[in-house]
Amino acid sequence: MSHAAYVALAYGAAVLLIGGLVVWIITDQRARKREIAELEARGVHRRARRKGEQP
Repeated sequence: MSHAAYVALAYGAAVLLIGGLVVWIITDQRARKREIAELEARGVHRRARRKGEQP
């Protein structure tokens, strides 16, 4: 294997790995936003109330 082929394969593998991570993060973010919206629609709040706070 030539040096140029090795470098090209290494860069290609890095691009695929980073691209896969970006896609995974974006799809996971969308799923979490959807879950939060469903919980808020049911009346569940993001943070617990402190003592003495009114709803």
